[in-house]
Amino acid sequence: MGNLMNKEPPPPMVLVPPLFDFPPLAARTRMLESSYNLLFGKLALKCLFDDYFEEAMHFSTRIMLKPLDDPHVDLVATVSGPLDHKPEDEVVGNALFRWQSNVDDPHTFMDLFVSNSDPILQMRSCAYYPKYGFGAFGIFPMLLKKRISSEDYGVMGLRYGSRNLSFGVTLMPFAVKDELPKNAWLVSKVGRVTVGVQYEPQYGDKDGAKYKNLMNWSCAIGYGVGSGSPLSPSFNFGLELAKSSQFIASFYQHVVVQRRVKNPLEENEVVGITNYIDFGFELQTRVDDVNTSNNIPDSTFQVAASWQANKNFLLKGKMGPLSSTVAMAFKSWWKPSFTFSISATRDRAIGKTSYGFGIRIDNLREASYQRADPNFIMLTPNKEHLAEGLVWKIGKRPMLQSDVNSGNFDGLPKELRPLGKIL
Repeated sequence: MGNLMNKEPPPPMVLVPPLFDFPPLAARTRMLESSYNLLFGKLALKCLFDDYFEEAMHFSTRIMLKPLDDPHVDLVATVSGPLDHKPEDEVVGNALFRWQSNVDDPHTFMDLFVSNSDPILQMRSCAYYPKYGFGAFGIFPMLLKKRISSEDYGVMGLRYGSRNLSFGVTLMPFAVKDELPKNAWLVSKVGRVTVGVQYEPQYGDKDGAKYKNLMNWSCAIGYGVGSGSPLSPSFNFGLELAKSSQFIASFYQHVVVQRRVKNPLEENEVVGITNYIDFGFELQTRVDDVNTSNNIPDSTFQVAASWQANKNFLLKGKMGPLSSTVAMAFKSWWKPSFTFSISATRDRAIGKTSYGFGIRIDNLREASYQRADPNFIMLTPNKEHLAEGLVWKIGKRPMLQSDVNSGNFDGLPKELRPLGKIL
């Protein structure tokens, strides 16, 4: 009886909620893309600028499911269209059936895409061998309403990837000689600096040698800090000269912070919660002397930020020279999870505000709700860790520092590990 009366109270704890969408869906098909188009913070910026920002006066619905009996296959179906439906407007629906050879490795897969718009039926496949670093991929439109370009008959590619080097080439089997290759890239990483070059023969030359035309070349350099895991802060800064005509400067930062929490729905020992804050900036400026029309500005920019307060609430906002958009998303971590989002876009040119809505159902990504110590040294999933030594002072919100910075991801759930060990 005395032991029960003198029982010590439970130690304080810090909640570490899962990210809304990690890994991003685009990471599942990155082996079909040029590494140049995904590095330099481009993938993170695309998610920040696009996710949950619904098109004005439009709705979107996405269902992502996989069977419990066979986790190697899954289905992603989307339906989108205008809210004020008119006879000339079209509601777009499509579905993607995917088979993946390894549940934990998304780099070898095959999928079938069906849609009520072009391409009506398309097959994509990729095979990657991590031991050797080589991979092959192909994209084949099987049903199209009209085949116009050589790309409509299929695209094939070869690639190599390691921790510090990535190169590859994409070909169109039925293209004429002047259209080969479709693109080629070379990206290398030394320390925290990443440099890359990409060749896309879209413009001709007087003597017919397209590789001599600087308009077909792009180059970029980036500086990045961070492990790639969302549980660790990261920083990316990039400079790109695209097709010798456009200069692009971009910046992206992912911040992991702890704040005090007083939630009556939580236990008394819960004293803090982890928040994720993302900020991105992109500036595009034309550097060529070509006279552009009034519809194409010489310079444009966009700024965006997001704040995930807990596992259920996400707030985002972005601003450009012509419009501003605010989005809110609410997520329930059932199985499958359910997400509802609403966005408001203010067009400053006409002084009008429009709204968009989105609904998502997902069981492809599993939630991992953790309790951790202030140093965030996670041992096993779902293990309770003590928060002793955490000093909460007004105005001081410590960063999470953890052993994930040293590359130790073995104890983390697969959804929270870096996207891969290849560049």
